[in-house]
This record gives sequence, structure tokens and C-alpha cells, in this order.
Amino acid sequence: MSEEAVAAESVVARRRGEGYLLERRLCRRASTGEVVDPSWLQLSFPTRWHYDVLRALEYFRAAGDPPDPRVEEAVHLLRSKQQSDGRWLLENTHPDQVHFALEDGDGRPSRWNILRALRVLRWSEHSSR
Repeated sequence: MSEEAVAAESVVARRRGEGYLLERRLCRRASTGEVVDPSWLQLSFPTRWHYDVLRALEYFRAAGDPPDPRVEEAVHLLRSKQQSDGRWLLENTHPDQVHFALEDGDGRPSRWNILRALRVLRWSEHSSR
């Protein structure tokens, strides 16, 4: 198989995966509309191999496409989590060996979640103009 064919298949597979997430508004069951896992609504860092809506929003931002209307619920959730001082908290630290702490712990402002959230909001707001 040629490199072009492999690249084309990769794009098709990526778009199919994106469609799967978008049909479920990044966190809901297709069958019932219920949130699949409440932990997906909590902001984590580092995410490691875990999933959350901020991680999904970051993926779509980095993919370079304008926001699909089906991410609006996740963007609204992200906005609702912004604290009165403009920061976002770390909500769900995943247990694992840590060589050095990147954050101050759950319930505390998260430098990484702030950066990630601001990037996503800039992407969603800029694209809606």
C-alpha cells in the first residue's frame, strides 16, 4: 500500500473517531444521552491515558478545524468551572507514581488546566466570530 493510501485511510479513521465523539457530545451515551462516566466531567492533569472533556476539547482544538456545534455543551461545562478569580481547579488527580509534582493537588488552582482551558476557549470564541 502506498504512503498516500495509508495517509488517506488514516484521515478516514480519524474522522470516524471524531464523529463518534461528536455524536455523543464528547461525554454522553448515544443510547440514553446520559453522561457515560461522571469523572469525564472533572478536569485532570496530567491526564495520562484517562479521558475527560477538556482533553477531548483540546484534541479538537489541536486538530485545527473550527468547533463543531456538538462541542458547545462541553465548552459550556468548561466555562462553568472557571472560578471567580479566572482560574480552573485540578479536580481529578489520577493515582500513579510521580517523579515531581506538577500541581498542588485536587481542589487547588491548576496552572496546566488554566492554560488548556484558555486555549480551548480562545479557539471556540475565535471560531464563532
